[in-house]
Amino acid sequence: MDKATYKDVYVFIEQREGVIQSVSLELLGKAVELAAKHGEKVCALLLGDNIQGLANDCIAYGADKVIVVDSPHLKYYMTEPYTQALYQIGERFEPGIILIGATTIGRDLGPRLSARLATGLTADCTALEMSEEGNLMMTRPAFGGNMMATIVCKEHRPQMSTVRPGVMYAVTRNESRKGEIINFAPVFDSSKFRVRLLETVKEERNLVDITEANILVSGGRGVGNSEGFDKLREFAQTIGAEVSSSRALVDAGIVTHNRQVGQTGKTVRPDLYFALGISGAIQHLAGMEESDYIIAINKDKYAPIFQTSDLGIVGDVKKIVPLLTERLRR
Repeated sequence: MDKATYKDVYVFIEQREGVIQSVSLELLGKAVELAAKHGEKVCALLLGDNIQGLANDCIAYGADKVIVVDSPHLKYYMTEPYTQALYQIGERFEPGIILIGATTIGRDLGPRLSARLATGLTADCTALEMSEEGNLMMTRPAFGGNMMATIVCKEHRPQMSTVRPGVMYAVTRNESRKGEIINFAPVFDSSKFRVRLLETVKEERNLVDITEANILVSGGRGVGNSEGFDKLREFAQTIGAEVSSSRALVDAGIVTHNRQVGQTGKTVRPDLYFALGISGAIQHLAGMEESDYIIAINKDKYAPIFQTSDLGIVGDVKKIVPLLTERLRR
């Protein structure tokens, strides 16, 4: 393999029902930074059915070119059709880097694609940097989140990574940007389509995804039990916030995993983050330390969370939160 022929940073654009997911815009922003290091281009991989109109959105968010695969086979995400299409793109265009969001779709697609391209995949990354030699340095939690490992794929191309939502920044939309749109028609082998989608059942959820929330009220071990967390919910409703938690409350069965913040949960970046009864272990800090403003309440004045917070209150969260709620209601 001649690594010199593999170039540019490619981003898989995850779209659901014609809506580009925010993680893909974040990855386009990071791709702009990575590509600039060695004067390369950013290429968006846009797959779906009747999605041609989204190509200009990709360009506005940083793509220099967009490879569009528009096919009825790709109307809904299914592993085999998407893998076949991306594999053929990889063989034809020889990308230097492929970035995929670490979503339910990305975590399914990434390993299958990397196996067919005979290259490595670093999963669930939280940081990406480009070396002077052109190697992508991919950082992810290791050993249960107790340390961070930086992984390099020196011998194979493309270099592939799935990246957590919320850890990168999208660039500002620029309608004046110009780019190239390439329509690509892969040859599908439908005999290998062993799975069919029979029905889609959507769960109705009233809660906003915590990665999209502007204000988060997050509880930890110091909250105690479900009754204590209910007090946090009252507080959150009073100030128009969403609730989240550390791993301790998820393990206790008080909060569902989709509300967990941290290395084994989600990465959030709200305007205001309340860390209530959270000690501030490194695993939790990794998921929220980029918040614009952090307010912490903990009865241990030496808790690590106070080293990260902008405002700290030393006291029992179970006593202070109800008082705050009552005061704010008035």
